[in-house]
Amino acid sequence: MELSAHVDTFARDNLPRAEHWPVMLLENPDVAYAARINCATELLDGTITAGHGERPAIWSDLDGQPLAITYNALLARVNQSAHVLVEDMGLQPGNRVLLRGPNTLNMAIAFLACIKAGLVVVPTMPLLRAKELKQIIDRAKVSAALCDARLIEELAKCSTPGDEYFCADLQQVRLFHDDAADSLECVAAGKPEQFDACDTAADDVCLIAFTSGTTGMPKGCMHFHRDVLAMCDLFPRHVLKPTADDVFCGTPPLAFTFGLGGLLCFPLRVGASTVLIERLTPETLVQTIARFHATIVFTAPTFYRQMAPLLSRYDVSSLKKTVSAGEALPDSTRELWRQASGIDMIDGIGGTELIHIFISSAGADSRRHAIGKAIPGYVVQVVDDQMQPVPPGTIGLLAVRGPTGCRYLSDERQQKFVRDGWNLPGDAAYMDADGYVFYQSRADDMIISAGYNISGPEVESALMQHDAVAECGVVGIADEERGQIVKAFVVLRAGYAPSKQLIAELQSFVKNSVAPYKYPRAIEFVDALPVTETGKLKRFALRAM
Repeated sequence: MELSAHVDTFARDNLPRAEHWPVMLLENPDVAYAARINCATELLDGTITAGHGERPAIWSDLDGQPLAITYNALLARVNQSAHVLVEDMGLQPGNRVLLRGPNTLNMAIAFLACIKAGLVVVPTMPLLRAKELKQIIDRAKVSAALCDARLIEELAKCSTPGDEYFCADLQQVRLFHDDAADSLECVAAGKPEQFDACDTAADDVCLIAFTSGTTGMPKGCMHFHRDVLAMCDLFPRHVLKPTADDVFCGTPPLAFTFGLGGLLCFPLRVGASTVLIERLTPETLVQTIARFHATIVFTAPTFYRQMAPLLSRYDVSSLKKTVSAGEALPDSTRELWRQASGIDMIDGIGGTELIHIFISSAGADSRRHAIGKAIPGYVVQVVDDQMQPVPPGTIGLLAVRGPTGCRYLSDERQQKFVRDGWNLPGDAAYMDADGYVFYQSRADDMIISAGYNISGPEVESALMQHDAVAECGVVGIADEERGQIVKAFVVLRAGYAPSKQLIAELQSFVKNSVAPYKYPRAIEFVDALPVTETGKLKRFALRAM
């Protein structure tokens, strides 16, 4: 590894042992970075040097009116904020800084300023409670936090001695989105607009991204400066293909790497602009596309389903590309969206451990029912429990290698995710002879009933085609006779009421859509499904129900 710029060496000291790393595929011109780079400098100063300084970088909504900040102005504010971090807060390279805020300009500035100063960013979802924040702060030994003033209540418990969630490592908290004299933006306003970025190594940790907790206790995924650039230079370059004229928008939080890439880093890398709006609903996202003339959207399948019937009310003719990730994309949703928008969805598999999407395809390269192929720079295969490749068409475990990979923060689960140099994201899938990947389910969610392997997402996709079904989640539950049976939790559309007759109708509908043995032998109607803040279905919570 390159000589670190970190004074506080906690992050590098707590990387997994080298023999537990995945094989890193770095012999690739797309990721041929210098030994010493600061990714914030590359994304901002580098983009300005390329001639984009006076172009809009980030759009905000100010009292119902679009407002843009240029790249030059954004760089000035980032540099001023970096001065505050170093001079007023006394932070040193390598210190961990927790970020807490919704998708706003101020949140983006805080993120970029921390990285430019050589700090390690630990972004957190806005809805996390003190108990969850404490887990993250204690695991990452966070010493400082930057917090949106509107979200201080839960974090304050972590900084209050005597509170059950007090964190001894957390020494200081500074607010932003606040007009107090000591807020980040107010102090920054008096600072110089130039800042010498920390001379970080390409393999210095700059981001600890905690998983969204769909399987329980979150894990801290450590990413280098080069990883942040790699996520910008692989999926976008080869599949999304954005230009400086594009306008990005969407829903995933910046604290989620799907959002960090799609709503901040990808547009900055090419000199495009992004719209950061907090608390979007399906309708306000459609309105945002129309108002800001957005061309690229990132969101989850649930939003696309709910947005489809709304499109006809607004002028969304600017929209060219839509990206779905974060959970399985049902074929019914893909087709519903295509009929409503005329746009073929770009699907993808990514993960916090690998920072972003590593399997996808678009346009003519797409294949029906498939997620796509390995993004250039990545290699994927499907293996059995002994890590041996299985024949085409055989369901097994998805394994991936590339220039990014899993490095958990001091976590014994590293050896489960990485085996024989391969990352194992935990997905059950099969590949065809041409290398297209067909997702089945999370490996832990594969339902085995009377000897049959049944994919929960496949049953969900079948159910979603029924007019009565608004949302659904499918899991396996214990059964003495069959080992497991398929159970569906169904949210009904308006105008439909739960009944035994409707259960029988849905069961018959699924039998006529997929192999009959896959039909849900139990159906429970619910008002809502349990999801994470990033929109992923909590299957473990369904099983607990």
